[in-house]
Amino acid sequence: MSKSERKSVLPAAPSHGYEFGGPFGAFATSFGLPLVCYLANFLCNDITGCPVPSLLSPSSLTIGKLKQETGWPGVVGLGSFKVTGYVLAYYFLSLVLQTVLPGVEREGLKLASGGRLKYKFNAFNSAVFTVAVAAAGTMLQGPEFPLWTFVWDNYTQLITANLGIAFVLATYVYVKSFSVQSGNADQRELAAGGHSGNLIYDWFIGRELNPRVTLPFFGEIDIKVFCELRPGMLGWVLLNLAFMAHQYKVHGLVSDSMILINAFQSLYVFDALWMEPAMLTTMDITTDGFGFMLAFGDLAWLPFIYSLQARYLAVYPVHLGVYGILGILAVQGFGYYIFRSSNNEKNRFRTNPDDPKIAHLKYMETASGSKLLISGWWGTARHINYLGDWIMAWSYCLPTGVAGYLIQQSSPAPTGGQSPLDGSFVGGAPVGLEVVQGEARGWGTAVTYFYVLYFAILLIHREMRDEEKCRRKYGQDWEAYCKKVPWRILPGVY
Repeated sequence: MSKSERKSVLPAAPSHGYEFGGPFGAFATSFGLPLVCYLANFLCNDITGCPVPSLLSPSSLTIGKLKQETGWPGVVGLGSFKVTGYVLAYYFLSLVLQTVLPGVEREGLKLASGGRLKYKFNAFNSAVFTVAVAAAGTMLQGPEFPLWTFVWDNYTQLITANLGIAFVLATYVYVKSFSVQSGNADQRELAAGGHSGNLIYDWFIGRELNPRVTLPFFGEIDIKVFCELRPGMLGWVLLNLAFMAHQYKVHGLVSDSMILINAFQSLYVFDALWMEPAMLTTMDITTDGFGFMLAFGDLAWLPFIYSLQARYLAVYPVHLGVYGILGILAVQGFGYYIFRSSNNEKNRFRTNPDDPKIAHLKYMETASGSKLLISGWWGTARHINYLGDWIMAWSYCLPTGVAGYLIQQSSPAPTGGQSPLDGSFVGGAPVGLEVVQGEARGWGTAVTYFYVLYFAILLIHREMRDEEKCRRKYGQDWEAYCKKVPWRILPGVY
């Protein structure tokens, strides 16, 4: 094998070192973040409160009491073959819709080997079809539509099923990556930072850049692109809708706060699906390999962590009133305007610099031939779109108000699988309950506002990764660019 052949398919080992804290950080993230998904589920629940009462009085905390308050189902009860089967059926449906529904054909950016991969995009059409079916079912059966009750009744097992799929996919693509050969006709490549030689790190970060699999009937499936916007993003919307249905079922109303969160987050998702081809210019597709980091983030973390606010409101509705609604709408509108207009500007410039809408923008040309915008949105900050994204994150959390609630009941806490909110019987008598804030007021914000804190860390970390990548790619040109556009995300501050 010649050096030139090897270079075209197997990028040199990264000189910038490990990311995410190296192998230890990869290990901690791979097992720590799934634990967060479970903690958010158990410690903020519809059995005893959000947070559970024992956390408000640590001196009285015992393992036995905590198990009772969280409805702990036991380790075996965390999963279910039946639920996993339904989740796999959901993934199968997504594959079918990707194959049979019409879509647009696009080519990706040029690979290191010189070729371009082809993609079919129809995630928006697939999501509209799925939501339309769910809407029809809801019209016929209301909040008792089986999809909504299934989600609420099997929430823990849904987390486990999607975690399992992420682990399996990450392991499959890691093992498969060792079959990448120089000069292959399928244009398979390893990710520049994904073959350090450390098993845990490479499994986490992703060894192969664009792993694909060919299946009967479905043809060639790009695993990374499929996971990026399909099961998890639509799953986020479906979870929110299930929580809305549950709120109506239990409380007899849908609160204005629940409507806002569903509207904002659905807009975010369907906007991303509509702009699906734009993902081809993102770091996830052009730079990162597909490993557990992306598999878990796309399939488990995103739907189950991003939907925490709607899940909270399903148990404790918050009524905002006219002024509350207007204030939150202003936050959302401002964030979305920055996010969408800046991303549109970047995407137009990358795909067609002669587009009349962006032809007036100033740019600097680098030694590598790339062009970097120095006016418009991207002359304001080097990652101005992240600012809009983070502002929108606040509009997802603010509808929950000063969060926290306790569930006061007239009989002992139900065992695992029972909920006072669904009319369960304990000791032969119906569970009486009242959801109040009490001393829990404010403590629930650790759950409902977690997204804002996490998202700020995510965006800053992503910005730092992108900065380092660009510094290696452009060298002195990047330093010159940073002098022209000195701010990273928030002009005048950072």
